[in-house]
Parts: sequence; structure tokens; C-alpha cells
Amino acid sequence: MTKIVFNHGKESGPWGHKIEALAKVAKSRNFAVDSIDYQDQLDPDERADRLTQYLNEDEGEQVILVGSSMGGYVALANSQHRKVRGCFLMAPALYMGGKVDFDTVRPTGPVTVVHGWQDDIVKWQNSVKFCQRIAAELHLIDDDHRLINRLDVVVRDFELFLERMA
Repeated sequence: MTKIVFNHGKESGPWGHKIEALAKVAKSRNFAVDSIDYQDQLDPDERADRLTQYLNEDEGEQVILVGSSMGGYVALANSQHRKVRGCFLMAPALYMGGKVDFDTVRPTGPVTVVHGWQDDIVKWQNSVKFCQRIAAELHLIDDDHRLINRLDVVVRDFELFLERMA
């Protein structure tokens, strides 16, 4: 069974509002879900290493990585792992430092990115740059960095992503 692994952002937690909403959708489609707690770690590369360790130790076969903000960085940093089938990212913190070179990352599966036009923390242009390079699906919506005001759209996009992954 494919598991969906959630990766929260810098100032969030493993079961925040967005993750709860997306986990509900995943469970309704019979996916196993997990959410890694990174609250004790602020460094994106150390968070990425934690996810790598999780993927290496997990007994399951395949995963879909979901990441928000810094969690998007973490997910994409692991997107070439042998267990990863695809990534769903929300306002991913790309091209903002860290050791991952997003100009060379080639995810092994499909990638969908949702980003808010009004994001004043992570430039939406960074998502455009990355998605254009790998021909990934990108949805720019009228919201800010948290994507809470249009959570209905984020949930709908996640549902469509999971349908494509089935």
C-alpha cells in the first residue's frame, strides 16, 4: 500500500490544519498516512536527512511526499528516493538556501505545486522556475503563504493529484 508522508513547514506542526484536511482526503481513498515532526529542527537540510532516514527505515513499499513551505524543500530533497512515487507541494521553500540544488533535482514521479499569488514569505516565482524546468503542474491561486483562505482549492488539487496517481 502506498503511504502519504506529510512534511510540515518551519512554523507549523505535524498535524496542522492543512495537513489534517489533506490527510482526511488521503484516508478516504484508503492511503496510509504519516506526518513527521520536525518542530525540534530548524535546518532544512537536517530535516531532509530525517526524512531520508525515515524512508530508509520504513517497511512500506512506496510513498507520496506532501510538503508545505520548508516541508516542500524537505520533500523535493528526497524526491529521487527509490520509494517516492510523486510529490504534492504547497508554497515550497525553493531557491532560498540550503544544500539542495533545485536546478538539478529530477523527481522520480509527478509533481504538483500549489502556490499563492500573495505569498510574501516564499516567492511564487521560485515555484514557476522549478515547475517550468521539470514540466510539473503548477496552480497559482489567490492566497498568501499559508494557503488557508483557499484551502478548498488546495484540497481539490490534492484530490485530483491522488486520482492521477491511482
